[in-house]
Amino acid sequence: MRKKISVVIPTYNEEANVVPLSQAIIEVMEKDLGEYDYEILFIDNHSKDNTKALLRGLCANNRKIKAIFNAKNFGQARSPVYGMKQAYGDCVVRMCADFQDPVDMIPQFVREWEKGTKIVIGVKSASKERRGMYLVRECYYRLINKITDIDHIDQFTGFGLYDRKFVDVVRDLHDPMPYLRGIIAELGFDYKAIEYTQPKRRAGKSKNNFYSLYDYAMIGITSYSKVVMRLATFAGFIIGGLSLAAAVVYLVLKLMYWDRFSAGVAPMVIGMFFLGALQLFFIGLLGEYVLSINTRVLDRPLVVEEERLNFDEPEEDEE
Repeated sequence: MRKKISVVIPTYNEEANVVPLSQAIIEVMEKDLGEYDYEILFIDNHSKDNTKALLRGLCANNRKIKAIFNAKNFGQARSPVYGMKQAYGDCVVRMCADFQDPVDMIPQFVREWEKGTKIVIGVKSASKERRGMYLVRECYYRLINKITDIDHIDQFTGFGLYDRKFVDVVRDLHDPMPYLRGIIAELGFDYKAIEYTQPKRRAGKSKNNFYSLYDYAMIGITSYSKVVMRLATFAGFIIGGLSLAAAVVYLVLKLMYWDRFSAGVAPMVIGMFFLGALQLFFIGLLGEYVLSINTRVLDRPLVVEEERLNFDEPEEDEE
């Protein structure tokens, strides 16, 4: 019996890409990996364009193509992980639908997997996306590596191959806010990284914006970092000590030069604004941690399915 490769592709408003992407994957599978069986699993995050209709057509014409339609948009962190949990191949390849994850790297991943590597990932050595966004991502990776206890993978978007043993680990997790990069770094096997240059999006517009990227970054920070909250404690001690020292200096100067020394209101105003801004900053961070705790305590499902296509055998819902 041939081993099966599952290719999981999350989509949201990708009507210009789903058909050519499926064709490209089928061509690579049949040409370079003919010894393997395969399936392509699209998980659609409640697209508003023609994506769902095109996926229905693909599923009707090819039983190897499967689709899951979410009842609403559950975000870029939850839907892809849920898709991985529904894939039961011997290995799972996760990639984006915009052609920024090169299809021709799948055979490279598989050849490394054949050597016994459980996780093979693609790491961007360069990117043809906007230079500013690339630099922002680089700064984030450096920051999160500094403030967390695990070694996060720089310039890694989730594109890669995962052995079924690791997918089973992910399947057993009941985390309503999964952060795959952290899960790999914390719970995964040793991995092999293959560098690539990320091409531009083939068609359509990126669905990421500042808020969605900020939200995903906060999931990573609140899930794996204690440093940020401890900074509040350290900042309190340091600022308290500096304030006490400044108060002693002002008192001495006032006693020595009673008539000539005037403290004025400027230091007090500046100090009040500074402390107020610092307090709001750390209260905001504390709120992020509280939101994270609240979401995990509620323990809601990753996604709610509206429909699934070409799943011949009923499979256990692994949420």
